[in-house]
Amino acid sequence: MNRNFYSALLVSTLLIFLSSCATNPSSSVADGTWDFTMSSPFGALTATVIMTAQGDTLTGSFDLGDGRTWPIDEGVAQGNEISFSLDRDGSPMVYDMSATIEGDSISGTASAMGTEVPWTMTRRS
Repeated sequence: MNRNFYSALLVSTLLIFLSSCATNPSSSVADGTWDFTMSSPFGALTATVIMTAQGDTLTGSFDLGDGRTWPIDEGVAQGNEISFSLDRDGSPMVYDMSATIEGDSISGTASAMGTEVPWTMTRRS
């Protein structure tokens, strides 16, 4: 066999190897758009939430409507467990959020100023 054949074979093998080693970011169970609901002493708080996890880092935001958006801070995603903080419109109140994802539902607890309240999210189709 000639030298060009071996060169082509080597290049083909190398390309197949490199393509199999390329890491495609796999989607996390947290990724997506969610409908959020939490009861509070001031009534129900609702938001549209967009979340993305890369590795153990969770990012995203809560859109409460009327131009109010709260970014997810210090977000962590490990398996089906998530945790993050929400700074309420720059006020001293910060919600520490933790939850478990089960399919298209999330159930969790929000802690702020010594109080804990449950919250839920449902994935949008």
